[in-house]
Amino acid sequence: MQNKLMSDSEQDQVLANNVAATLMHKGHTMATAESCTGGAIGALLTSLAGSSRWFNGGVISYSNQLKTQLLRVDSKYIDVHGAVSKEVVEAMAVGGCEVMAADICVAVSGVAGPSGGTAAKPVGSVWIAWCGPEQRLTSRLYHFDGARKEIQSAAVRMALQGVINQC
Repeated sequence: MQNKLMSDSEQDQVLANNVAATLMHKGHTMATAESCTGGAIGALLTSLAGSSRWFNGGVISYSNQLKTQLLRVDSKYIDVHGAVSKEVVEAMAVGGCEVMAADICVAVSGVAGPSGGTAAKPVGSVWIAWCGPEQRLTSRLYHFDGARKEIQSAAVRMALQGVINQC
């Protein structure tokens, strides 16, 4: 008998369901603050029926202006460290919790390509931060391989796995 491997889409649905189950079990709500993923995290989570019980909302803050206006990121962080940085993504996560009244917020900022990379921040560089209950903050820099869509998909998966870990 041959084992059937799950498609990426099926794996994403399993992961989203695990996030939902974890949040409901803990009684937490969550939000997203997305840049390079363009709302893909929020779209995947809200594809689940009943997500309004635990998903408060999301902000797609692709521009630096929206990062400062909507998520309360101090513009000095962007000026000094750039939008793809630990400082900015952590501020996005904290601001997302505050602005969207969520227990947990995942924030993502990166270089999905195919252009925009530099020697210091090559294409595939993605910072992800999780702000959890009582503003417990975790962040990590990832280096994903592949084309734009593959980088975005990998970032979505790591972001959601981190939500489970943050709970």
